[in-house]
Amino acid sequence: MGGVVPLVPPLLAALPPAPPPLRLIAPPPLPHQSQIGRKGEKDNGKNCILSCEKRKADDSDLNKDLKKAKLETKALKAKRPGFTDDRYNETSYYIENGLRKVYPYYFTFTTFTKGRWVGEKILDVFAREFRAHPAAEYERCIRAGTLTVNYERVDPDYRLKHNDLLANVVHRHEVPVTSQPITLVHIDEEIVVVNKPASIPVHPCGRYRHNTVVFILAKEYNLKNLRTIHRLDRLTSGLLLFGRSPKKARQMEHQIRNRQVQKEYVCRVDGEFPDEEIECQEPIEVVSYKIGVCKVSPKGKDCSTVFKRLGYNSKNNTSVVLCRPKTGRMHQIRVHLQYLGYPVVNDPLYNHPVFGPLRGKGGDTGGKTDEQLVRDLIAIHNAENWLGVDAADDDMLFSKPASDDKVGEDECDTGPTSRESSPRLESPAPGLTPSSVMTPTLPSPSSGAEAPMEAIVNSATTPCTLAPSPATSPTPNEDSNDGKSDKVTVATQTGCGAGAREDSGAAVGGAGGASDALAADPHCYECRVRYRDPRPRDLVMYLHAWKYKGPGWEYETELPQWANVDWEEQESS
Repeated sequence: MGGVVPLVPPLLAALPPAPPPLRLIAPPPLPHQSQIGRKGEKDNGKNCILSCEKRKADDSDLNKDLKKAKLETKALKAKRPGFTDDRYNETSYYIENGLRKVYPYYFTFTTFTKGRWVGEKILDVFAREFRAHPAAEYERCIRAGTLTVNYERVDPDYRLKHNDLLANVVHRHEVPVTSQPITLVHIDEEIVVVNKPASIPVHPCGRYRHNTVVFILAKEYNLKNLRTIHRLDRLTSGLLLFGRSPKKARQMEHQIRNRQVQKEYVCRVDGEFPDEEIECQEPIEVVSYKIGVCKVSPKGKDCSTVFKRLGYNSKNNTSVVLCRPKTGRMHQIRVHLQYLGYPVVNDPLYNHPVFGPLRGKGGDTGGKTDEQLVRDLIAIHNAENWLGVDAADDDMLFSKPASDDKVGEDECDTGPTSRESSPRLESPAPGLTPSSVMTPTLPSPSSGAEAPMEAIVNSATTPCTLAPSPATSPTPNEDSNDGKSDKVTVATQTGCGAGAREDSGAAVGGAGGASDALAADPHCYECRVRYRDPRPRDLVMYLHAWKYKGPGWEYETELPQWANVDWEEQESS
């Protein structure tokens, strides 16, 4: 072959050496060999090109998959600004003991696989990350097909991949809120202004969905697709502004962000607040986004609140105070009042001994670290009673930590600022049908139809008959004979069968009355728990958004009864 020196045959070794050494020159390659070489080069080049093209194709496929996942995520988010009537009509309200309650219903929560879950078994992930239920319950859900991946049934040992969409069908129980009506302060083609009662969250979050301002306005006032301009804490009452178009919402939000809006709140605090005007300029830091707790800290963001006493009641040692926040940090008014030593009278978070003997006055938390404070708060409180965020529910429902990107002092208890009146990680399940999960169909709230008594059940799920529950009402001191199935708790969820009582009161939105209430799902933990109704004092915090004034506009509400200086809380409440 060309370029290769042949070996000397063995016989030549025996001959005397020639005077000059022989120089063997390889013959030039034959024409056909040259063509073969060129062909090999072409083949190598062709293979290289094919390999490169294959890599490009693989990269292209990967990019397509990523693009597809992003489009799916975008499409999922795109559904949120406006719920369909099917979403509004999936259940309805009933009024009982001064509370607005929601009939339990089936709903699908979704989330995309997080990076740290990739490659792990789905059952291991849920057992570790979502501790609301034992691993055995998640395994049952996976095998029953109510916990799916990309809306398809998988085995418990399925290993999660990037962009897998997890969907969990739950029998959802919402928390009761006050039955006080949401009153309209102003409405035109561009904006809606309401007076929000305490205890009602602004938008779906945590355990609240139908029992939220945006759902109630849509279902009872036909005001749909509203954009939130700012938000109020669940327990805070007062002015709430919505844009009826994205443009108007952005305009109003811009005014708030640029401090063109003057806000006035009224609150009732412990102690005799100083008579002179006080401006608190202490920076505020978010201690935990998970549960939404803040404190005064040098590491926090600059903020300012001006306080002025309106009156002092010596009988109960409380003061009515006017608050004018100049900035809009999370829980700003409440944290500044705690720091000054005059916390809101019934603030279940910032007026609690968990912050130390001085309850956080002057920033003194009794020597606790931030980690200890958060741990103690979670251990002591039933989260729904102080923030509207239940830690176990937060895990079960795939919620994200809250953001400090707030607009004004007003904020929801969970989730970042958004102009969309929708849940953060909630969506209907487009691939689910009655053949894959029990889905009782409820009538439209605007219709007079009765709810069905049975649901279509497929063999894929455990049979469950939906029928009226016994007409019994638990009392606060009632003991259960079956601790497993009839546990009594002081939490405030809506229990199954609550609407079947004779004293359940009026149904709202045509749910068919008490006799049509849904019975328990045999696999639903909430259905096995009997709940006590919250007391009136559990549904309010003495903090009210009173006046908002911006360029060319101004709104205000009536003041609540507790804002009267001489007002005293009734013992029975």
